[in-house]
Amino acid sequence: MPAPDDLASWLRLEQTPGVGPDTARKLLGAFGLPENIFAANFIALQQVVPERIAHALLAPPAENVRALIEATHKWAAQAGNHVLTLADADYPPALLKIPDPPILLYAKGRLNLLSRPSLAVVGSRNATTQGIVNAEKFSEALSLAGLSIVSGMALGIDTAAHRGGLLAARQAPHAGSTIAVIGTGADIVYPARNRALAHQIAEAGCILSEYPLGMPAIASNFPRRNRIISGLARGVLVVEAALQSGSLITARMAAEQGRDMFAIPGSIHSPLSKGCHLLIKQGAKLVETAQDILEELQYALPAANAASKSVAPALDAQAQQILQALGFDPVDADTLAARCQLDMATLHAQLLMLELSNQLEILPGALYRRLD
Repeated sequence: MPAPDDLASWLRLEQTPGVGPDTARKLLGAFGLPENIFAANFIALQQVVPERIAHALLAPPAENVRALIEATHKWAAQAGNHVLTLADADYPPALLKIPDPPILLYAKGRLNLLSRPSLAVVGSRNATTQGIVNAEKFSEALSLAGLSIVSGMALGIDTAAHRGGLLAARQAPHAGSTIAVIGTGADIVYPARNRALAHQIAEAGCILSEYPLGMPAIASNFPRRNRIISGLARGVLVVEAALQSGSLITARMAAEQGRDMFAIPGSIHSPLSKGCHLLIKQGAKLVETAQDILEELQYALPAANAASKSVAPALDAQAQQILQALGFDPVDADTLAARCQLDMATLHAQLLMLELSNQLEILPGALYRRLD
């Protein structure tokens, strides 16, 4: 983390009117560290940036910028909080290789995760029960193998991915845990429903943002932060995604950054499978297990973890018959009763038991679908 005076110069550069990320990197390339930029004269600055920006750089920082600098110093002084610059040794090496790395990063939690191999796991906010299960189980297995799980702390698939990474961190010291890349300031929890999750990630994982403290949830911030999600990772796994999903933005950025792409297939009838199927058609690797990803990335599960598998609860013959007849595509109760030759009372009793044991889910329209 930079010294207080150095940090003030970085923040001042980031907050100078007219200086966006591209201009900031151009100035840093020409002058080196921010303090050299502010020590330069007007003529030297004008050779790099337009006249209006040169004047802005020479002007004293505004009151709101001075207040932000003071607040950031106080925040960074708290245990577990860090501000990283492009010149910092702890800056994530993977982000230095993308075309537009942030000049400042605000991190809360375990900095060492930012330099470890990682995999992004993304998908729909309105995920199905099966999607949630897949995201959590895949993330747990991948984290146990040593990969940090990167996601965006949104509801749905992101939340499940973070939970899976945290579950692995509780089981093994070598686990990759999880990194949440957020679209607000690092001092803000969004969405509010994930407040408890955010505290857990700050303790056992890492929360990361490129936005200054106090930045609220602005819609345009979230697509932009997706380049960091994919940029940190060796590859991106899309669990569920509609055709207009933000996850496909992350997938596109990952492809542009040269990252590996993975997608879990689903029912041809599900709108949340359409995005995954499109990615597979475009060259993403179809995966059915976490081992598929580990093999592609040339990783191997530790022997103890590879050998352990969850055991499904024992089912009676009638329940097994219903699951066999149900398959993995949505089915209504009348069709299922005809297939199994069961009366409705018996069928609904068995369906309730299967739902409670997490063997199936109920979809809109009173349709049933098996969970694997």
